[in-house]
Amino acid sequence: MAGEPIPVLVNGAAGKMGREVIKAIAQAEDMVLMGAVDRSPQVQGQDAGELAGIAPLEVPITNDFQPMLAFVSQEKLPGVMVDFTHPDSVFENVRSAIAYGVRPVIGTTGLSPEQIQDLAEFADKASTGCVIAPNFSIGMVLLQQAAIQASQYFDHVEIIELHHNQKADAPSGTALQTAQLLAEMGKTFNPASVQETEKLAGARGSLAAEGIRIHSVRLPGLIAHQEVIFGASGQVYTLRHDTSDRACYMPGVLLAVRKVVQLKSLVYGLEKIL
Repeated sequence: MAGEPIPVLVNGAAGKMGREVIKAIAQAEDMVLMGAVDRSPQVQGQDAGELAGIAPLEVPITNDFQPMLAFVSQEKLPGVMVDFTHPDSVFENVRSAIAYGVRPVIGTTGLSPEQIQDLAEFADKASTGCVIAPNFSIGMVLLQQAAIQASQYFDHVEIIELHHNQKADAPSGTALQTAQLLAEMGKTFNPASVQETEKLAGARGSLAAEGIRIHSVRLPGLIAHQEVIFGASGQVYTLRHDTSDRACYMPGVLLAVRKVVQLKSLVYGLEKIL
C-alpha cells in the first residue's frame, strides 16, 4: 500500500531504549505507533508520547502483549514489533510476534545461538521477516569491519565492553558478535606464550571462539562502549566506540523497521541490511 505508514508496536516502551524508539517513530513520516507495551505497573495507562518526553500520541501504555500483537496484525500493511525488553522474555516475544504475522525488530541481547537458530527456522516456515541486531549503531558496524581488516595482520586480540550497571547480560551481545566475526576469519588468536594461572577466577575474562577473550565492565555513568585491542611486537592497535546518547541507535532501528517488512526470513546483524 503505497503511502501507508508502517504500523509499529514497541515492547519495553517505558525503558530508556523504548522511549527513544517511541520518539523516533513519532518523528518518522512513514511509520505510526500503534501500540506501546511495558510490564511496569507504574506506567500503565500513561500516554506513550508523554512518557517519552514528547507531545501526547494518544497511545496508552499497556501490559496486554498478546492482544496488542493481534491488534497490529490486523493492519493493512505488515506490522512491526520493536523489542527492547529483557533476555528472559525476548525469545517468547519473538515467537509470539511471528505467530501473529508481526515482523520483529530485536535489540534485546542475551539470545543463545540455539535460540536464534530456532527463531530462524520458525521465521522461515512462516515466511516472516525478522531482524535481530546486537547493536543498532552504524559506528559499531564500522568498528567491526575495521576489526575484521585488522585481524588479517594481528594474531593477538582482546575485547573490552563497558555498559551501565542495569544491563542484565554479560558479555554483551555486541562483544560476542564481534568475537564471532573475528573467529570466522579462520584463524586461532592469542597463541600462548606462558602457562597462565588465574589467582582470581575470571581475571582473564571469558574465553570466546578461537582464543578471543572478552572482558565486561558494569558501572553507573556508562551507556555502551567497546574496545577491540590488537597487539603485536612493538605496537598496539585500539579500536573504540563510545555511546554518549541512545539516540545514536535510532537511525539503525528505523532502517530495520523499513527493511524487515520486505524480508521473508531472519537476519542477524545490522550490517546484513545496510
